[in-house]
Amino acid sequence: MGDLFSRVARRLGRDSTLAAKHAAQAIRHGRRGAGKPVLFVGGVQRSGTEMMMAVLEHGPETRMYHESDSRAFCEYRMREPAVIRGLVESASAPLVVLKALCEGHRLKALLDEFAPAKALWAVRRYEDMISSHLKKWTGCPQVIGEIIEDRARGGWRGLGMSDETLRVVKRVYHPDMTPASAVGLFWYFRNELFFDQGLDRDERVMVVRYEPLVRAPDQEFARVFEFAGLAFDPRFVRDVHAGSIAKGAAPEIEPAVRELCDAMAARYDALAAG
Repeated sequence: MGDLFSRVARRLGRDSTLAAKHAAQAIRHGRRGAGKPVLFVGGVQRSGTEMMMAVLEHGPETRMYHESDSRAFCEYRMREPAVIRGLVESASAPLVVLKALCEGHRLKALLDEFAPAKALWAVRRYEDMISSHLKKWTGCPQVIGEIIEDRARGGWRGLGMSDETLRVVKRVYHPDMTPASAVGLFWYFRNELFFDQGLDRDERVMVVRYEPLVRAPDQEFARVFEFAGLAFDPRFVRDVHAGSIAKGAAPEIEPAVRELCDAMAARYDALAAG
């Protein structure tokens, strides 16, 4: 019961803080209308995007739309552009931030449509992403089987997948694949979307590596805030910690899937190395 009261108290405190923040924004900025900057937070699920959103929400100049916000999302998918544009134009905050996980396959199109816009793309060590993902959802093998039959059958999960990526997934997948191996395959093909769209060469996009972010939050979040055009305060990251890195035993995944994931991780390493 004590935990319940504690959660309720934290939620009420957060709501009160946000209400005061939005009131201050309305007084200070008013409505800027069209042409307001937008920041999309994308990547693959369980890669630290919720933590990033929480830190960005501390900034006094942001208006956040989480994927649980029914004004901007329906069943975790972003509503049609006209609705989002209305929310952006009516916001009094200088910067509107939207989660864009299920929209990873069309992030470049969103950047073009909502210009001036930028995006953060979160990348997490695949072993930890798999472990975290399996705590929430274990139905990945069945969904990937559906995607192989028809990319649209898996909902958003198979959208944007190229023919080449589909051939790779078909080669590796089998009906008896374990949930851990299937999530690893999911990590691979959703991260492939980043490169397929040329986001690795797009100056509007910043790759945010989870491990450096939580190991040195003052330094790394300062870079994130600078990229977004926001003022950073070290107090924003006082709850960020590295406790979830390599937490517990590494998941057992099939060699063919591990090979794909290691190759994808190497592409991100090369990108970070410049």
